[in-house]
Amino acid sequence: MRRVLRDNALSLAFLTIFIVALVGQSIAGHTSNNEELVSHGQTAIGYLEFVTSSAFLVDVAENWQSEFLQFFLFIFATIWFVQKGSPESKKPGDEGVGDDRSQMVGAHARPDSPAWARAGGARQWIYSNSLLLVMGTVFLLSWFAQSLGGVVVMNEDNSMHGTPAITWAEYVVSADFWNRTLQNWQSEFLAVGAMVAFSIYLRQRGSSESKPVGLAHHESAQESE
Repeated sequence: MRRVLRDNALSLAFLTIFIVALVGQSIAGHTSNNEELVSHGQTAIGYLEFVTSSAFLVDVAENWQSEFLQFFLFIFATIWFVQKGSPESKKPGDEGVGDDRSQMVGAHARPDSPAWARAGGARQWIYSNSLLLVMGTVFLLSWFAQSLGGVVVMNEDNSMHGTPAITWAEYVVSADFWNRTLQNWQSEFLAVGAMVAFSIYLRQRGSSESKPVGLAHHESAQESE
């Protein structure tokens, strides 16, 4: 058990803080939602009712879709674009998907390679792009869930203010939807760009996201190997 915990410590640590943060968000959101309901002369709702409501769904999905979009675009961009000196990038000259030998697929697969890496045709293509496919799928599902929850929340708000309900199609082209969406997207893109640029000149000893402390600014960790 100790070895399992050690070998999976990074995933388990982030899973733990994710759960803690999600529970904390649900508690704070429940309190905030009830304060708003009471201020409009309505009855407060229970915690379970809140965490299964559209109000909670839209807040969670709004953040998830921006995070998975960030990783989807970053994974795709790092296939074709490089940033000299950044450990977040391949070295200049390595742009592209690589050949079968460097990717260890098909005839170049090792005995311990995943089965679909050794296979050919559609299975190899799917597995070769599986990270992008999963990230993109989660992004689209989260975006759709956000839009569904958002239109319900907006129509509930419209009802309280005596204005007509709108359709899903009207909501996804509304200023409210894109304001909520783009304010998350721009922060994610800024964070990724800052990480790529800062890691050229700044270091964190012991982190896999940093170059060795003494490595020259213009070199990436791959170039030093």
